[in-house]
Amino acid sequence: VELSCIIKSTVTPDPRIEWKKIQDGETSYVFFDNKMQGDFATRAEILSRTSLVIKNTTRMDTATYRCEVAAPADTKTIDEINIQLTVQVKPMTPRCTVPKAVPVGKTASLHCHESEGYPKSTYSWYRNSEPLSPDTKSKHHNSSYTLNPTTGTLVFHAVHKGDTGRYSCIATNDAGFAKCEEQEMEVYDLNIGGIIGGVLVVLAVLVLITLGICCAYRRGYFANSKESGESYKPPGKPDGVNYIRTDDEGDFRHKSSFVI
Repeated sequence: VELSCIIKSTVTPDPRIEWKKIQDGETSYVFFDNKMQGDFATRAEILSRTSLVIKNTTRMDTATYRCEVAAPADTKTIDEINIQLTVQVKPMTPRCTVPKAVPVGKTASLHCHESEGYPKSTYSWYRNSEPLSPDTKSKHHNSSYTLNPTTGTLVFHAVHKGDTGRYSCIATNDAGFAKCEEQEMEVYDLNIGGIIGGVLVVLAVLVLITLGICCAYRRGYFANSKESGESYKPPGKPDGVNYIRTDDEGDFRHKSSFVI
């Protein structure tokens, strides 16, 4: 890109030329003391003594550029001009997220986004190659959805069978556009009969298990047998020694020698 700074006439034989870049409130030198500054040293040059040529421009080059001319011998010793440069970048292929299958009546959210384009991209959605308008009243009368062109979000509040199809998204800005590949979304009916049947089967199994446990209790399978449950206990140690009289001892009588 070439930024022109033309000097019509000057008395000063060699006026001083400077280029500055103003971005986000900060000012930096681009061309100073007859030399390119910073990263411009390898990709910029001065053309026809005053104009600035920037090669391989990127989004980061978007800024205000100021050309300052100092001519001490002239009546107007210094003058300047500001040039606004906006570098536009074509959008990259957006990233699209589409649910594969959604039951009838549920909410479905589709997302589309890319962050490389400049200015920021706006988004549009297509179903089976037909555009979905942000104004739901203009087309697709059976659909209930909200489309945000700024965020790229498409929300179906209650999907129905007619919402089944191939969905794609296009990101667009002043520099161009990019499209993601189509993705299939299927809307299916809930099998109410199957759900009810499954619940009944589970309840029947629980009832059978309960009946089996009750029968087992009644037949004593869970009761502990006293005979098998009691453990052998050895006789306890007596507190005193029991005297056992035998038949050979006879009746005990005190003798005279025993009397004190």
